[in-house]
Amino acid sequence: MESYFQLKQNNTNIKTELIAGISSFLATAYIIVVNPTILAQAGMPFSGVLTATVLVSFFSSVMMGLYARNPVLVAPGMGLNAFFTFSAVLGMGVTWQVALGAVFWSGVVFLILSLFNIRTMIVRAIPRPLRFAIAAGIGLFITLVGLINAKFIVANPATVIGVSAITPALLTFLAGLLVTSILIVRNVKGGILLGILFTTLLSYPLGRWWATDLDPLISWQGVLSAPDFSLILELDLVNSFQLSIVPVIFAFVFTDMFDSISTFVGLAEAADLMDERGEPRNIQRSLTTDAVATTLAGLVGSSPGTAYVESAVGIEAGGRTGLTAVVGGLLFLPFLFLAPLLSMIPAIATAPALVLVGAFMIRPVTKIDWFEMDDAIPAFLAMVLIPFTYSITQGIIWGFLSWTALKVVTGKRKEVSLALWVINFFAILALML
Repeated sequence: MESYFQLKQNNTNIKTELIAGISSFLATAYIIVVNPTILAQAGMPFSGVLTATVLVSFFSSVMMGLYARNPVLVAPGMGLNAFFTFSAVLGMGVTWQVALGAVFWSGVVFLILSLFNIRTMIVRAIPRPLRFAIAAGIGLFITLVGLINAKFIVANPATVIGVSAITPALLTFLAGLLVTSILIVRNVKGGILLGILFTTLLSYPLGRWWATDLDPLISWQGVLSAPDFSLILELDLVNSFQLSIVPVIFAFVFTDMFDSISTFVGLAEAADLMDERGEPRNIQRSLTTDAVATTLAGLVGSSPGTAYVESAVGIEAGGRTGLTAVVGGLLFLPFLFLAPLLSMIPAIATAPALVLVGAFMIRPVTKIDWFEMDDAIPAFLAMVLIPFTYSITQGIIWGFLSWTALKVVTGKRKEVSLALWVINFFAILALML
């Protein structure tokens, strides 16, 4: 084990890697609950998505550890699951089976681009301000979803949206948000997961003790059950392989691309996991693993898998090798049998986690030069149109097109690469479909 993972060369040991793997898992484990909660809104069975989430997280993280030998966990990505549910299924009206097919085909594209290293070249062609803005916009979108799930934000005929009246349910959400925030601020490992559990316990009286018309949010269904494999191979490969689904595949490809590349680069720089060329260690193998995770997700019934920035928790605990990812991946397995227990967690309990994930994802906006207006305006449009249009695709498309238009009319055409012109072509095509 020491030889395979090169523990001595990385100034670490088995004990440190074990602790790091557990730490990364605790920081990432919230996805076991949050991902099924979001995809269930697309009409998919909670227990089936939970099984798929665990399978993707387990297999992909272990592959990252054994094949790419990097201390990075892989699981279904936040933002990607939001696009799957709210843009593809609810927004565009495609069935979740077709959406799963789109996930599979995007994974195939990922794999081809990664194996030939084209994926890295394409991402480098995307202007950095737009990368930062898209990440922040997805964070705002996820926050909006959390606030809606908590019924903090509600429809209002006079103002389009408004704030709910104070109710026991809203007070429960606010208490959960406060406690989860405190846990995160105090750097409690697994703070998001602990916040979800706290809010779940706090939700038990709703519909029972309060004089409201609420149905009980939590009902006891037991602890253990056999895994629900009902979503495996339920994807629609035929109907997802057509021109009208190109925008969905396009969005999966580029959203996952931005997310994974930025994660690998950021974590590698933070932990000094760079190779002799100054690039993230084993970047091509890491991207290939990410591509396999997305392909697998489509086959087993989940939104795309991607590298998790929460792996930084394990890296901060000393994790430097693939052993960290292997340990973290193995810890997902027991949750295959805990679907009844986890299905008791209501949407109001995961809402604080969704809101606070947005706080993490908006950080890249600090890297945008807001005084360079030809950079700032396209970045701003991309960031705000994602939540305002309730569509990740629209934010990305208008960000690309506005960037290109401003650069051309201000005499900075050289800043628009050939690859970006190609991307713009597909962006316009997506608008026309």
